[in-house]
Amino acid sequence: MAAVETIEKLERIYGALGAVGEASTTKVADHITPDYGRFLAVAPFLALATVGPEGLDCSPRGDVPGFVRVADSRTLILPDRRGNNRVDTFGNIIASPGVGLIFMVPGINETLRINGRVAEVQEGNAIVAVDECYVHCAKALIRSSFWSSQPADAPTDVD
Repeated sequence: MAAVETIEKLERIYGALGAVGEASTTKVADHITPDYGRFLAVAPFLALATVGPEGLDCSPRGDVPGFVRVADSRTLILPDRRGNNRVDTFGNIIASPGVGLIFMVPGINETLRINGRVAEVQEGNAIVAVDECYVHCAKALIRSSFWSSQPADAPTDVD
C-alpha cells in the first residue's frame, strides 16, 4: 500500500476536501443548542484532547451525569477531577488553549463533539469557549459494539 503524503492524493481517495454532505454540516453549531445542552446534562464521560510543549494528550474525564456545566450557550465549565496529579491537561491548556471534547452517554451510539478554547483556568475548573458543537454519527460505536458486554479476555485490573 502506498503512503498518502499529499492533500492531492488524499482527495483522489476520498474526494474533494470540504465536499461534506449537507447532513454533516447542518448539525454543526457555533454554540450549545438546547438539544446539545440536554446531551451534556446526561453525559457522565468525556475524552479531552489538548496539545502542549510535549505534544498531544487525550485524557478521560468522568463523574455524575452533567458534571460539565453549561454556563451559557457559548461557555462550558469543565471541572478538574484530580487523579494521578500529572497535570498534563491543565499544563497543556496553559501553553495552548485549544481543546477537543467528545462526550459519551451509556447506551447512546452518537457522541457530542465540542471544539473550543479554554478562556480561563480557575482553581478546579477550566472555562471553555465553544467554537463548534455537533453530534457525531454513531458509526464508530456501532462498528465497535462498544456498548455490548465486556469481552471475556479483557483485562479487569490494569496497573
